[in-house]
Order: sequence, then structure tokens, then C-alpha cells
Amino acid sequence: MKTNNTILITGCSSGIGLDCALKFQQQGWHVIASCRNVKDSAFLKFEYGLDTVQIDYEKPDSIKKGFNQALKLTGGKLDVLFNNGAYAIPAAVEDLPTDALKAIFEANFFGWHTLTRLALSVMFKQKSGRIIQNSSVLGFAAMRFRGAYVASKFALEGLTDTLRLELKGSGVHVILVEPGPIQTKIRENALLQFKKWIIWEKARQKFIYEKRLIPRLSSKNPNKDLFELPVSSVSETVWLASTAKNPRARYRVTWATTFMMLTKRLFPTWLIDAISRQY
Repeated sequence: MKTNNTILITGCSSGIGLDCALKFQQQGWHVIASCRNVKDSAFLKFEYGLDTVQIDYEKPDSIKKGFNQALKLTGGKLDVLFNNGAYAIPAAVEDLPTDALKAIFEANFFGWHTLTRLALSVMFKQKSGRIIQNSSVLGFAAMRFRGAYVASKFALEGLTDTLRLELKGSGVHVILVEPGPIQTKIRENALLQFKKWIIWEKARQKFIYEKRLIPRLSSKNPNKDLFELPVSSVSETVWLASTAKNPRARYRVTWATTFMMLTKRLFPTWLIDAISRQY
């Protein structure tokens, strides 16, 4: 069944973004699926019949061009923006070059902000719309060797909470989705970033890199994380956030996210640290 509803989804080459795009398409929405690479966009168009644009969060010109193309496809209307594309640079904070942090913030934070502001300019005119941010359990709970990703998601949550307060009464809802372990290519992509940025052979914690981190990232058949869910669990949540009459400010996906939220509320820091160090 066709509807007049429109959604722009980023990071659609695989995983959560692709599954969301297909779910909304099946529900009759006009989906604009964006990818960082032109080849991926072309594949989605050919394989699934999706309208696609190229958006690379690390390139402001790409964001503006892709957004304008999306508006042409929708006739200038946008009901939902789902900011989704992101990556991780797994490493101890002491081993992270500052340039690596700048790069990940460009992709996971600054690019999202640029696209969000463009979407808001349309939604304010409509006096309606929804900005859905794909955060993480790591947006409020820190874990070892995930500092770059944690920092970008903590920043995202803080900015999104502020935006939500400021947009009260505007007709635009701002929503955070906080997944825990999800079956995506995040480890595969993280390994590429690790190789690009981290000189682990000379690191103080070389043993952990060699015996735990690198084998985990490199495994073609990694052990399934406790509480890990398929990408469809996030897609269902994004659908709910997009269609609920009164959407919540936060939607937590996987029991791990709920567990960490309760732990942070109920227990002292020393105990939370002891739990977090196990992962």
C-alpha cells in the first residue's frame, strides 16, 4: 500500500540501514536510501528498486548535494530522517591518534549534525517531522577499547537531548534509538579502521590486542555476543519511533541496553566499572 510518507535513511549499504529501508519500503513509504559509496547506491537501486542518493558524512558537500537530491525525489517533503551510518575505531584511548578522533567525529557526529540541520529547515516549514538518531548502549555506558566510538555517541546523546528540549512545540520530534549488540558488519569495518590508525605492536597493552582484540575483529565466525539480536530488532524500533502518535525520547534495543541503564541508575561507579571491564 502506497503512502505519502517519506523517510531519508543513511548508511544503507548493509545492516541496520538496509533492513530499515526495506521495511519502510514494504510498508509503502517513499524511502530515500543513502550510501557513502556510489556503487552501493547503484546496487540498491538495481536490486531493490530503492531511490538512492550518495551521502558521505565526512564530506559536507556530499551531505548537501545528497540531501538536495533527496528532496527532489520527494517533492520537497521529508517526514523522517534516520541518522544511522557510523563506524568504530577499536583501541585503548592512550593509543588513539588525535587525527583518528577527528575523523570518527566527522563521520559519527559532525556529519549527522549537518544533515540534521538541513532536515530541520524542511520540517520547520512543514511544522512536523521526526529526527531519529541511531545511538548505542555505548552512548551512555563506557567500555574498554571503545573510547573513540563511546566519545562520539556520548556527544550525540548530549546534543540530541538538548535539541529535543529546544524543539518542544515545533512539531518536530527528536528520538534516540539505543541498540546493544546487533548482528552487523561493525567488527569488519572496525578492523579496517584499526589497521589504518593503530600502531599496536609498540603499545603498552600489546598482549590484549594480540590475544583478544585482533582475533575478535578478524574472526569470520565470531562468537555471538550475549543478548545479540538481528538488525530487524532495530528496524522494528525505528518503525515504532516513526509511526507512534507520541514517540518516546528513547527506545532501548536488546536486554543488554536495559541492563546497563538500570545498572548505572542503581549501582556505584566502582561496581559498574567492574562489570564493564569484563567486556
